[in-house]
Amino acid sequence: MSIPQNLNHIKSDLPAHITLVAVSKTKPVPDLMEAYNAGQRIFGENKIQEMVEKHEVMPKDIQWHMIGHVQRNKVKYMASFVNLIHGVDNFKLLNEINRQAARYRRTINCLLQIKIAEEDSKFGMTTAEASEILQSDDFSYLQNIKIVGVMGMATFTDNETQIKQEFTKLKETFDELKAIETPNCKLETISMGMSGDYKLAIDCGSTMVRVGSSIFGERNYN
Repeated sequence: MSIPQNLNHIKSDLPAHITLVAVSKTKPVPDLMEAYNAGQRIFGENKIQEMVEKHEVMPKDIQWHMIGHVQRNKVKYMASFVNLIHGVDNFKLLNEINRQAARYRRTINCLLQIKIAEEDSKFGMTTAEASEILQSDDFSYLQNIKIVGVMGMATFTDNETQIKQEFTKLKETFDELKAIETPNCKLETISMGMSGDYKLAIDCGSTMVRVGSSIFGERNYN
């Protein structure tokens, strides 16, 4: 099927309250424009430089989501336009996002990345660490960011029972942290689920899914 057909097939299957992030990393602009012309407005990239290059040449009504691991020294390149940063896994990064957002007199929405997978290669903080940050004095001074939810990545495995347990853990973390509401924190989003497991993620409480290969086809990393 074509990109528009893939996109429409997935959208027709999604409940109304689910936000679809089209994961466009490594894909060329013409592919993204096919999805754009089919109505998609939210795109997710995992490398800041690639996202910046695409943002410069593509329509300005697109919402750009940074879904990969973020290095603090690169926040400045996307601070003027990024709509949502998924992978915030420590306070120093949050502080830098706030600093760069203030330069542009804007507020950047962020998700706290919670480590739900068993793999050491996955980033993220514990529920306790997230709770401590959200209730700290230092966090209360950050006026140019807003924590709007949590994000997690399940273990790369075919074991559906394990994936379900990890997704359920993220939903429980969300429910626990949701009680913390401040001027710069109001949790509404649970970003979990990708091409292979987004239906299971939705069953476990996801409100935002990150789908790439099911829309654009397999990636070419060469």
